[in-house]
Amino acid sequence: MLEIKDLSVSLGEKILLTDINMTVKRGARHLLAGHNGSGKSTLVSTIIGNPEYTINSGKIVFDGKDITNENTTTRALMGIFLGAQNVPEIPGLSVLSFLKHSMAAHKHFETGKDLSMGEFLANLEAARESLGIPKEWLNRSINVGFSGGERKRLMLLRLVMTKPKLAILDEPDSGADATVQKQIVDVIREMPDTTFLFISHQENFTKQITPTDITTLSAGKVMIK
Repeated sequence: MLEIKDLSVSLGEKILLTDINMTVKRGARHLLAGHNGSGKSTLVSTIIGNPEYTINSGKIVFDGKDITNENTTTRALMGIFLGAQNVPEIPGLSVLSFLKHSMAAHKHFETGKDLSMGEFLANLEAARESLGIPKEWLNRSINVGFSGGERKRLMLLRLVMTKPKLAILDEPDSGADATVQKQIVDVIREMPDTTFLFISHQENFTKQITPTDITTLSAGKVMIK
């Protein structure tokens, strides 16, 4: 599903990643491990196409396509999802509007057709009920006034609705209590058609997911076993 080949990345004049080689198999639950500052978040930000980072060499191949020079929007529409560790508040943009525009963009990219309101609302209601998300959340601004656990549940709502090919979750357990952590684990297990690449420092959470593969970074390099 994802292949990183000889990837070196910098931020300004500082080199953050050097000669990264990593393969994420289709259907995997792949743990990206390493101490704080080892380069994990830099790597996932580069995979999703964060323009702050410069790729000095190497390439990123997703689902058989070279996406090294694709922008973030295209990568997302191709099926790469990022559940970021720190998510922004967006005053004035409701959860409902955000999800509708996102789903419409995915539908048009994949099929060339427009998303009907009926189809959207049916999918939204099914996902909302499966996650136990209150209906009143849909009219609130994105992440404004939401607790850490509530933000994680909104992330799960996006995940369940978009059904990405690859879901990258950067410390999804951070800021989430045991109940929300279990919900995250359950959602991951209930989506066998989605490949997961995740970061976590919590051993108990990681054990619940039971990673199929592990890549460990140290000082911006892959540690060889």
